[in-house]
Amino acid sequence: MARPVLERSLSLLLCVVSRLLLALLSLVQSFGPRNLRPVPPVVRPLLLLSGVELARRIRQRQVKCVDIIQEYISRIRDVNPIVNALVSERFAAALKEAQQVDNRLAEGGEDERSLEESVPFLGVPFTVKEAFALEGSPNSCGLVSRKNVIALSDAAVVTNLRKAGAIPLGVTNCSELCMWYECSNNLYGTTRNPYNVDRIVGGSSGGEGCIIAAAGSVMGVGSDIGGSIRIPAFFNGIYGHKPTTGLVPNDGQFPNATGLRAEFLCTGPMCRYAEDLIPMFKVMAGPNISKVKLDEEVFIKKVKFYSMEHDGGSPFLSKVDNELIHAQRRLIEYLEVQFGVQVQQVEIHKMKYAFQIWSAMMSSPGTDGKEPKSFKDLMADPGKEIKPLWELAKKILGLSPHTLPAIGLGIVEDLVKVNHRSNAKLMNLCQNLRAEFSSLLGDDGVFLYPSHPKIAPRHHHPKLMPFNFAYTAIFNVLGLPVTQCPLGLSKDGLPLGIQLVANHHNDHLCLGVAQHLECAFGGWRNPGAP
Repeated sequence: MARPVLERSLSLLLCVVSRLLLALLSLVQSFGPRNLRPVPPVVRPLLLLSGVELARRIRQRQVKCVDIIQEYISRIRDVNPIVNALVSERFAAALKEAQQVDNRLAEGGEDERSLEESVPFLGVPFTVKEAFALEGSPNSCGLVSRKNVIALSDAAVVTNLRKAGAIPLGVTNCSELCMWYECSNNLYGTTRNPYNVDRIVGGSSGGEGCIIAAAGSVMGVGSDIGGSIRIPAFFNGIYGHKPTTGLVPNDGQFPNATGLRAEFLCTGPMCRYAEDLIPMFKVMAGPNISKVKLDEEVFIKKVKFYSMEHDGGSPFLSKVDNELIHAQRRLIEYLEVQFGVQVQQVEIHKMKYAFQIWSAMMSSPGTDGKEPKSFKDLMADPGKEIKPLWELAKKILGLSPHTLPAIGLGIVEDLVKVNHRSNAKLMNLCQNLRAEFSSLLGDDGVFLYPSHPKIAPRHHHPKLMPFNFAYTAIFNVLGLPVTQCPLGLSKDGLPLGIQLVANHHNDHLCLGVAQHLECAFGGWRNPGAP
């Protein structure tokens, strides 16, 4: 019993110290120089259309594909120097592929309906998280030792999107080895929020969320093992969907998930407009899409809604911002007034242990009995070993190629050995929580839950509140589908949002509700617009 008590005591001490350091950092930043400018607002009409609408206009020969791609290239060149989201472009190749689309349509051998069925995203631009393989593009995942690694083929989801006619513009920034919720690494630097460059974009798919929100892309590919789609989607005010586990192929990512972690990693769509979510999801999933009922219409009046405003008071996590609580209450009021539904307030006590549950599940062996690969092994060059404490010393001297969060995780792995007895209890708690959600939601329920306890924080703040991602991470180990939905802007002009959670293989419910809410709450907001 002594070891678990000691670990809990150290964790609580860490939380107290983190809160004191966070207060100090906030005070220091308040006196420092601040550049709060957002990116310039979008004014070009083609940049304000969904992917579905762009594809329709291309098929109907109303607009040239080359013109669309050129508009997006121009926009990226305008905003990327401000936000640092796209880290490698393929503009010349994209324009060439766009010309091929225009030539194909000029031949006139295919009607609109057949084109919609065979290539639903014909000519539509998209971007890809750099952790995914995009042929001819870097595939480092922000690791300095992989700076010269170039993908020789496409990841499975990229292949599916290209077969559907979509055109990749390039790859976007992510945190080192996709392990952190601030998008920064020592290879490409830090990505900045398009609504306020003093704020973070989230991670690990932060560059993807940012470039979409800044209208440098209409849709993109992200991955999520602890919130890496939903946190960036929330901080950047766009839509992101973490599918039911196992629906979308994860092949072609670096690093590959191992052990039990492979069951928690999900690849999914990120986009500015809710109407693109389902068509993108269908394309990305391929044949597995038959396991869900995406064509089933969702009637809000028939949905049973449940709501929690916070996790119950974990000492490891920040309190939920009042503006996020008020946004959730406005959403509930809208549902009850407009549709006559009764949103039930629930208290799921096990959510208080979300971080501990996620950590235990992530450190557990897979069904084959093999232990998951340690993070420090992923950091190391092939055949070499990383010593995290030595890397910390090098970091202090400015000599380490790794980020401080990566080094910190490596140190934690070394110092805190897996307690299998404690893990077994937490894994059992996870199974019970999964059963509780399954019973609550059934086939007609949607759970409303904060996307994160804080509105997009300032840069470096996640280092002092490292566990806040638990609000999203818990649903990875539960395997539930979740859609991140924007709910307008805060008083400071930063995105608000909510997680919409459904039961396994009921992705259509949270996706359908998100489409309804886009009309009511405005969806994505043009950054920099008055």
